[in-house]
Amino acid sequence: MEDSQYTFDEDMALKFIRANLPKEISDKYDDDEILYIIDIIWDYYESKGFLSLSAEETEEEQLDPEELTAYVKKQVKNDKDLVMDTKDVELVVKAELEYEESLEDFV
Repeated sequence: MEDSQYTFDEDMALKFIRANLPKEISDKYDDDEILYIIDIIWDYYESKGFLSLSAEETEEEQLDPEELTAYVKKQVKNDKDLVMDTKDVELVVKAELEYEESLEDFV
């Protein structure tokens, strides 16, 4: 993704996620809370080596959305400052992954 128009952008991700969440869920959380979920997702990617420039994607290394969601839920549960329903976490993670997929459509 060399074209900056198609690279990950937190502000655009936030807008995309909010647009793809049910309004009642989007209204429950402020931008910082959703951005925190995005940060957790990217921490997961880093811990799995998905952000390494030399990493070659193989079948075993492909992203497991269920594992990612479980990781995010665990991190949210451990954070006493963030109170977010687990179903809402699932929807935010799903919307963030859809945003990433939308970027891949342009590559």
